[in-house]
Amino acid sequence: MSYQTIIYEGLWKNNAGLVQLLGLCPLLAVTGTLVNGLGLGIATTLILISSNVTVSLIRNVVPNEVRLPIYVLIIASFVTAIEMLIKAFYYDLYLVLGIFIPLIVTNCAVIGRAEAFASKNSVDRAFVDGLMMGLGFTLVLVALGGFRELLGYGTLFSQVELMFGEGAKWMEVQVFENYRGFLLAILSPGAFFGLGLLVALKNWIDRSVSEKKPQFVLKQEADNLATP
Repeated sequence: MSYQTIIYEGLWKNNAGLVQLLGLCPLLAVTGTLVNGLGLGIATTLILISSNVTVSLIRNVVPNEVRLPIYVLIIASFVTAIEMLIKAFYYDLYLVLGIFIPLIVTNCAVIGRAEAFASKNSVDRAFVDGLMMGLGFTLVLVALGGFRELLGYGTLFSQVELMFGEGAKWMEVQVFENYRGFLLAILSPGAFFGLGLLVALKNWIDRSVSEKKPQFVLKQEADNLATP
């Protein structure tokens, strides 16, 4: 599989959040704000990269009968390390994300990539796959978190200091002045509605592209025939 295909699969065609619909528990629960989604997305991406690379390195020495328990142990080790780092350096963000950081161990997107891709490919491709799958998942978290925050509070980048310190408070934007908020957007049903809209948008884009592609190919063929 080429690097271009791996990138396209991770970011769009096989996106963990929009296509595979994996990791829905943190995806729906944590995305109350853009910053929360970004924080969990970065943590998940680091774990995907670390676990993919490690599984790829040991893929030829792990007995097939015990591969899944070993993969889970590897993922759990990296999750624990990331959790301790967040707790040490971003304690306020850690309090917000709470139980959803250790729950990354059970995220099907992480163990799924270890089993389906990293265990069958070289280290460099496993690294790119983990990075792209993580970035694709992060983009969904950020998009859903930003959408819900905008509708629910009328702001963007609220509590940005949790990740980037007090000096980053200038990034917070009050989009709607004197906004009373939209309660549904910040409740659990709002997360489901928001994700449904994102999935529908992706499907619409894919369908539009697929409909235009044959017309483009036919036009190219007609131009080639017309060229002497």
